[in-house]
Amino acid sequence: MALHIITDCGADLPPEIITKYGVEVISMMVYLDDKEYIDGVDITPKEVYEKMRSGARSRTAQIMPDAFFNIFEKHAKNNDSVIYIGFSSGLSGTFNSANIAKTEILEKYPDFDLSIIDSKCASLGLGLVVYIALQMKENGASKDEIVKAAEYHSTHMEHIFTVDDLEYLYRGGRVSKTSAFVGGLLGIKPVLHVDDAGKLAPIAKVKGRQNALKKTAQILMERCPKLENQLVGISHGDDFEGVESVKNYLKEAAGCENFLVSYVGCTIGAHSGPGTLAIFALDLDSPYIKTFI
Repeated sequence: MALHIITDCGADLPPEIITKYGVEVISMMVYLDDKEYIDGVDITPKEVYEKMRSGARSRTAQIMPDAFFNIFEKHAKNNDSVIYIGFSSGLSGTFNSANIAKTEILEKYPDFDLSIIDSKCASLGLGLVVYIALQMKENGASKDEIVKAAEYHSTHMEHIFTVDDLEYLYRGGRVSKTSAFVGGLLGIKPVLHVDDAGKLAPIAKVKGRQNALKKTAQILMERCPKLENQLVGISHGDDFEGVESVKNYLKEAAGCENFLVSYVGCTIGAHSGPGTLAIFALDLDSPYIKTFI
């Protein structure tokens, strides 16, 4: 009998964290020119971006209820306790699949101690929520404390990002065809965030890549006081130069010293495209981090 924290590939956790904590990550399906891949299993983010740059059409499929049921049942049979912290329901039907599986598993194992959390977060926004939960577990926090902390951090996690090519957001229905065409023609780069409903929403338009990166960092600084005391997440669509640019700006302008960097994974990257650059931090101090980390 043990406590297990589970998430999905929408968390974009770095491989070293997954390995260190032994966290279970449930994968979604990615399709490139209709060829099927399992996110993080038989294709890497870098390979996805290379194929997209070569013109491959991309799409994804949510995790189905039976995948959740099988994982939940394994732990139910062991009398384990489980916390699933999931990708935003505003961006995927995956959380709904987890709810369906929860109803089914509790009919078969009514004493199974299962909590599922709709983080309303994505990429390393979700990843940071999960990472803090994993650290809390390692430092002796109870299941109830971890659940409350994950819900708190999910509510206060800022996601600010930009993309290099509006065409990919157009294909995913996030911007109009006209906006994508004009933006590409004029070099307009959008700055977006994940709103309270867990959906993508534009907050600024900037001309030029470097200006967009700077604006992204500035908005995070405005929304997150005491940023210098935080672990700041940065995820990217195969753009290490952009990562270094943002890191250097945040170091100089906000005194940031601690960063967690990862690729925007296959599932999210299939919609946002190469050159995506996203940054994440909490918009206030966390009592849970002060207590357990």
